[in-house]
Amino acid sequence: LQKELLKYKQEARNLQGIKDALQQRLLQQDAAVLQLKQELLRANMDKEELHNQNVDLQRKVEERNRLLAEYKKELCQKERHLQQQQTKLDEMLRQLSEASYQQVDLERELEHKEALLAHCMKREAEE
Repeated sequence: LQKELLKYKQEARNLQGIKDALQQRLLQQDAAVLQLKQELLRANMDKEELHNQNVDLQRKVEERNRLLAEYKKELCQKERHLQQQQTKLDEMLRQLSEASYQQVDLERELEHKEALLAHCMKREAEE
């Protein structure tokens, strides 16, 4: 019985050693799993942050595109207004030019009539 008891004690020690080794290995694996979970959590947080940054950048791009479209529309309106003003200016310059020609003609006619008047006055004075 003692031999058998010693045998079972030895077997129990061996099993205890195996159990301790397995527990140690389990602790190491638990630590590795915990570390992997932490890394996964960090990666998910980084992914979420990048997603949020991407959403923010897309919103900014959309806002800038909207502003750009508004600026283009405004620029087209201003160009049309400028063309209208240029047309008006051209018309006024044409009218001014015509008025200048008329003024020159009227001045010549006035000079001619003044000359005729002076001539008539001279003749009348001689008579």
